[in-house]
Amino acid sequence: MSTASPLTATPRPGTARPAVAGAGHAPAGSRPLKRRIAFASYVDENYLPGFLTLLRSLALTNPTLCEDFLVLHDDLRPDSIARIRALHPRVRLRAVRTDHYADFVKGDQTNYLVRKAYFILDVFTVRDYDTIITLDTDMVVLDRIDELLRMRDGLGAVAQFFHGESKLNSGLLVIQKEFLTDAFCARVDEIGLAGSYELDKHDQGILNALLAGDFVRVDARYNYVKRRLAGNKPVPEDVAVLHYTGRHKPWQGGETGYAPAEEVWHRYDLDDAALRAEFFALPGRKHPELVRHFGRQAHRAGSGLDTAVQLADALMELGDYREAAEVLGRHRIPARDARAHALYGNALMACARYEEARTHLLLATAHPPTAPRAHARLAQLAWVLHDDATAASHALSGLSADPTDRMCGILHRRTAPVSGAGRPADAPPAGRNGASDQGGGRAGRLAHVAFYMDGQGNAGDKVLPEAVRRCFSDDTGPGAWQSEHVHRFVDDAALERINRQRGLVIGGGGLFIPDTSPNGNSAWQWNVTDEAMRRIEVPIAVFAVGYNTFEGQGYARERFTESLRTLVERAAFFGLRNHGSVERVRDLLPRELADTVVHQPCPTTVARQLIPGWRDPAERDDTVLLNIAYDRAGLRFGHDYGHVLAELATAIRRIGEHTEVRYASHAVTDDTFVTDLRREHGISLPVLPMYDWSTERILAEYARTKLVIGARGHAGMVPFGVGTPILSLISHPKLGYFLRDIDRPEWGVSVHERHLAELLTERALGLLDRHEATVADVHDRQVLLWKITQENMGRIRPLLGDPA
Repeated sequence: MSTASPLTATPRPGTARPAVAGAGHAPAGSRPLKRRIAFASYVDENYLPGFLTLLRSLALTNPTLCEDFLVLHDDLRPDSIARIRALHPRVRLRAVRTDHYADFVKGDQTNYLVRKAYFILDVFTVRDYDTIITLDTDMVVLDRIDELLRMRDGLGAVAQFFHGESKLNSGLLVIQKEFLTDAFCARVDEIGLAGSYELDKHDQGILNALLAGDFVRVDARYNYVKRRLAGNKPVPEDVAVLHYTGRHKPWQGGETGYAPAEEVWHRYDLDDAALRAEFFALPGRKHPELVRHFGRQAHRAGSGLDTAVQLADALMELGDYREAAEVLGRHRIPARDARAHALYGNALMACARYEEARTHLLLATAHPPTAPRAHARLAQLAWVLHDDATAASHALSGLSADPTDRMCGILHRRTAPVSGAGRPADAPPAGRNGASDQGGGRAGRLAHVAFYMDGQGNAGDKVLPEAVRRCFSDDTGPGAWQSEHVHRFVDDAALERINRQRGLVIGGGGLFIPDTSPNGNSAWQWNVTDEAMRRIEVPIAVFAVGYNTFEGQGYARERFTESLRTLVERAAFFGLRNHGSVERVRDLLPRELADTVVHQPCPTTVARQLIPGWRDPAERDDTVLLNIAYDRAGLRFGHDYGHVLAELATAIRRIGEHTEVRYASHAVTDDTFVTDLRREHGISLPVLPMYDWSTERILAEYARTKLVIGARGHAGMVPFGVGTPILSLISHPKLGYFLRDIDRPEWGVSVHERHLAELLTERALGLLDRHEATVADVHDRQVLLWKITQENMGRIRPLLGDPA
């Protein structure tokens, strides 16, 4: 089907375009990051059959979309609401202002068309969203409508077919934030009360009188009126939304002369079981929330294994690991179904049911397509349980099946013997892969639980462990530290190693995140049970840990909260790396524990103070370094990745007229942005593969550039720590948290800004023009964080028995 853009013209300037004072300049972290989008319809009992069919058609033709759906209503029965909720997981009911519109409808409460005309205007009173797409209840969706969700400007609508380009058809509206204001609502009410519009058009008349033709023209395929098909014309293949205009509706018997159109509507007039069957038979990706919603219904109705696999896969993506395991556990999985065994093994592993997981993953290795990934998971499972020999064996088997499998390669290098060339050059400071298992405690050492990064791992996480250690001692090696990788299970041997030291440091990094290495023991990155935590006999310092969830991402709340509470109870010091994390964690704790959670900045932000003999560069390269985080792209960008890419291309060109722009790649996945930029916009950037670099080289490169524009937390904190000005491209709350801590929210720009290129260029060139003053400002801001760190260390050292 056609994928043409819905925009066939640009909006003309006019009085109907509300101005938004200060739009796009909200302080970092003060509002949701991602653009909030919702569908909306006015629904009553008469048009309920049409609305139910609209919802079914939306699910079947757009299975990757799942946004909030506002149901504006004034008289829906409870059973009707239940039927609506069964068809969409994110229904938001909203009562309309019946009293407010009483004068408009002039007592004609029985006329649905009149009531609908006014009550859909109630959508302009909604303040919770940045974009609202209204759909009439006499529509069906026949093709992808993603383009509508990517619209960013004006009020979009299809021009009326029988009245020319100057008037809109209000059946479908794409309303942007600047129209969802009290001022615009007041103008709608004013025109409605005055009656200065086409009385037979109602809402269309009011909006046409108000906008005077000043709306964004959307392609007619997104609101294709039925009357264009008179004479039994077939529905064109490229129609995306078919609108059954007129008084005769398909569920009421229809109208002669429109047989093909009527047939299309009845195609989606399904019962719930038939809808689920068609939905799960669709090929390709489906939105995990839709799969979970329909999958749970199907599972309760006794669906088969194929549906259970799709449901479990969606639950895994959403972080519902326990339910995923329960769903698959209710089915007998044939030995030949490798995909189901692999998925079940992954779910069991995420629940810390390791022996059961091993059984199913081994079954998955018997089939070539799933063997490499199954061996990778078995290698990871063995490594988590401190069995390096078995891990190495599985990694090698996986590489034999697929030499390009990255995870098998990582696990093979991670478990290779530590000798000569067998040890990676950038191995963690305390032995093989940060998990020194040698016996024999050393007096005065500290145990350190951290995420020790592999080769080609995240550059920021490479820098972190050493930065944490420098806060405690100039000696960052095994003479002073016993390394324990945060992802390895804390068994009796690990407890014994920890308890032989004089204390335990946990951090830094965003360890409070559920999905990096999911485990059922804690529901965050440290793979430890509550019972094991209570057996730790030495003082514990939680140091500069971050609460790293994305917007809309959640934990296994009960398990995480219990683990968190146990940790806080046991910790002698509990410091989180920004006030945003402090606030989020305190909200999960009882008052007596919440007060013990304090702010401890990430040590990378004070690197200049920590590194002995540090000297700021005498001169800097005339460069700007750019970084874009690409992992979890859906959570970061939503529907706006194309917009972000285009806006950054424009900004790169403009900034490049003043100084050279280079790309600082923190992780292998970050390179995707450079590829997309070259393919879509013809821009090639020099790439600095920091994931391959040592800590010293990373710090040196950041210290000698003039500005870093980064979308990763440590693409801001690391350069800031070596005294370099930063601009944060905010795609995660933590970037805004840090800027709020240093009282420089203007050093952040949301990736979802409508005019991202203009704002980013303006701020970047401003900082470059004031470079020396900005460097001095960075140093001044850093003093505040260094003071907090020194004060905290003054408290921590005695608690950990440090004679210093």
